[in-house]
Amino acid sequence: MLGKGIVGRVLLEHKHLYRVITNDGEWLCSLSGKFKFDHDREAFPAVGDWVVMEQMPGEEKGIIQEVLPRSSQFSRKVAGQTTDIQLIAVNVDYVFLVMSLNDDFNVRRLERYLLAAWDSGATPVVVLTKKDACDDLSYYINEVESVAFGVDVLAVSSVTGEGIDHLAALLSAGKTGALLGSSGVGKSSLINALSGEEVMAVSDIREDDSKGRHTTTHRELSLLPGGGLLIDTPGMREFQLWESTEGVSASFKDIEELAVGCRFRDCQHKKEPGCAIQKAISNGILKEERYRSYVKLLRELAHIERKNDVVAKKAEVNKWKQVTKNQRKQSIKKK
Repeated sequence: MLGKGIVGRVLLEHKHLYRVITNDGEWLCSLSGKFKFDHDREAFPAVGDWVVMEQMPGEEKGIIQEVLPRSSQFSRKVAGQTTDIQLIAVNVDYVFLVMSLNDDFNVRRLERYLLAAWDSGATPVVVLTKKDACDDLSYYINEVESVAFGVDVLAVSSVTGEGIDHLAALLSAGKTGALLGSSGVGKSSLINALSGEEVMAVSDIREDDSKGRHTTTHRELSLLPGGGLLIDTPGMREFQLWESTEGVSASFKDIEELAVGCRFRDCQHKKEPGCAIQKAISNGILKEERYRSYVKLLRELAHIERKNDVVAKKAEVNKWKQVTKNQRKQSIKKK
């Protein structure tokens, strides 16, 4: 027999088992059969989720019965051809988009992260690591600021400690952040620097190509000395968008504001006369690479929307087929 409902927060997920922390301690939990039946994968618990669990009497184990509403959700499309969502971080106040000041630095990739971050409901912050090894910080800052409008940019070094205090100040008591970025950018080193001790294993980047090695293999929520919490995530080789509502307008407001000045309302921004976009590119006001990135991301989002629509329609058809099948079975039994 199960005990009464207890509210806890998911610290760690591993193969549908969850480490949940509560006022009564930490428990290893699994999902109830009813929860699995009633919910799709997106609704399953993720690291950072608040859940209602029931402790199994006499055991340090529990059964998760409910996931409480999320304040934010950062997600991406699962890699490959499958149309499915992968939750990266939930219930976080800050999404720290981490890039190192070396060959890992990539503005086009940052645009993708920013787009998803604005849609997540959390506040994005760009964190540039390895400041101690950078000779031209202003170049990188300018590049970030050209695409990250209204976003704080922090340059830090886990080696010298520069900028760590600014990062720690954001994670005051009760605040939760998530570190997102490629392998080898120094996410685990940041957690160690913020914790004041080595709580995460770290690996050096490869010297021949500045590419990172995977150190973190799972998502985990860590408690910091100041009372804040931080989620470390595995490095992502690719970041496929899932969907976007407000992210495009927030991330590419410079392009959308320019488009208002086009002579024709339905301007395709190609060879139409009076195109403000093409004029801005010619005058050097707008980089052509940024506009191409904007168009590429719009096409990708449109493709995902069409694909999701097809999947949703197919699921609806299958649902009613099953309903009809069940009704026929009931009718036969009555006869």
